[in-house]
Amino acid sequence: MHEGHRKRMLERLESGGEKLQDHELLEILLYNVLPRVNTNGLAHRLLAAFGSLDGVFRAPVEELEAVEGVGTQTASYLRAVGLCFSRTSFCPQRPPEVFNVETFTEFLTAHYASDKEEVLELFCLDGNDRVRYTKRFASEEREKVIVAPETMTQFLAVHHAKGVVAAHNHPDKPCTPSAEDDRFTAQLQVLCSMNNIRFYDHIIIGSDGRFSYRLAGKMDEIGRIFHISNILGGKFS
Repeated sequence: MHEGHRKRMLERLESGGEKLQDHELLEILLYNVLPRVNTNGLAHRLLAAFGSLDGVFRAPVEELEAVEGVGTQTASYLRAVGLCFSRTSFCPQRPPEVFNVETFTEFLTAHYASDKEEVLELFCLDGNDRVRYTKRFASEEREKVIVAPETMTQFLAVHHAKGVVAAHNHPDKPCTPSAEDDRFTAQLQVLCSMNNIRFYDHIIIGSDGRFSYRLAGKMDEIGRIFHISNILGGKFS
């Protein structure tokens, strides 16, 4: 059952696995506990419920069991994997609990140090500026990540974000934002303003350092020009 798909996934893992996305890695991990089930949908549901791989592996058993398709055995397996991570030096780095531009850029510099392809991440914040969920986007292209607006909107809506921080890396290029980076930042600002979400910052980590739209003084201008009420020429609450 699903032998062909599983074989292809395992071959990608055996060839290095760097281009496997988070849901694909989780899907492969679940093969061990669900040998006769298509685990792709379950991997997506787990990431939607907890926001990131880190969130999945830190979730308690009872919360894991609340996800459709997760039984006691699967929940216990995922919790055991999470505990193994937490007790080794390979535990993934976690963002600062409360958003601050300086500490966040320091975290991101270390966070992206080993990434060879460009990735994009969205960090959802609550009303007290605390980071609650993270979503990483990647693509098959080494130097570009394209995310559909509806995908970003769905992620922000599912996790009831009050604020959002965007971050991405330039593995082999300076941190200076490109015209495409500016367009993405403007687009995300429109989406955030449509959903009453505060767009805190877009941070880029490059080969020569780091760039913050907020520290560069660009966020206020982007927030003003690309707020939905200004685009449509009216005031909206």
